[in-house]
Amino acid sequence: MKVGFIGTGSMGSLLIDAFIQSGALLPEQIRVSNRSPEKPLQLAKRHPGLTVCSCNTETASQSDLLFLCIKPLEFKAVIGEIKDRLDPRQIAISITSPVQLIHLESSLPCKVAKIIPSITNITGGGASLCMYGSRIKEEDRQLIESLLSYISRPLEILESHTRITSDFSSCGPAFLSLFMEKWIDAAVEMTGIDRRTLNALAGEMLLGTGKLLTEEGFTPEELQKRVAVPGGITAQALALLESNLNGLFYQLIQTTHDKYEEDLAKLDAAFGFTINRPRY
Repeated sequence: MKVGFIGTGSMGSLLIDAFIQSGALLPEQIRVSNRSPEKPLQLAKRHPGLTVCSCNTETASQSDLLFLCIKPLEFKAVIGEIKDRLDPRQIAISITSPVQLIHLESSLPCKVAKIIPSITNITGGGASLCMYGSRIKEEDRQLIESLLSYISRPLEILESHTRITSDFSSCGPAFLSLFMEKWIDAAVEMTGIDRRTLNALAGEMLLGTGKLLTEEGFTPEELQKRVAVPGGITAQALALLESNLNGLFYQLIQTTHDKYEEDLAKLDAAFGFTINRPRY
């Protein structure tokens, strides 16, 4: 099986590295192309045997699975380049959340799917969100999810839930990292403890908490109750957080959805669609 990647930016390169490091793919199976040549050449140097193609049409024509790892407003132009080089047996996979399956199926002759990866996939952890077009067959779904299972937990979702699930699986690491950063900043300033110790401690805490939620079956509410003794230090601090965070996460969801809908409206216009979609 030959797997192509159009776009080797942050997430495209991460997926290639993760697939190779996990043993899911050999470098010889991978073809890549990018708007600028520097990153593909770096990938080829890092993974001898990987093929750098001269253009997107070459990558598309040589791939059984083709990952489209490009920005939302680049899709129309890239699809215009490659559509005549694809056929019904191939599978094109977008990793860009505002790009809809209907955008892809209306423009490409091949099967289409959408996955939303996460930076956590480089560790073999986290989820990959999966959505499938109408031409995808059961064997295609199994092929995609088998590949993704090397680096993540594949999870099929409704396309209408793309944004809110991405908030947790893909944006979540950044959100939690900001919380950790601010907490650590305050601790260093107030106590003089060294930052390296707290960075390591925070990482181990997050790793252990994730296992409690996934492997041990705790819900967030249950975990708080298990840790916080009534009238104790943790309970008092939780009450402080509760009062200060009230309403914040509604604003967070509003912000991510506003940006998503802005990009979606531009894509609908680019692909010639007029669709009234529910907000959430």
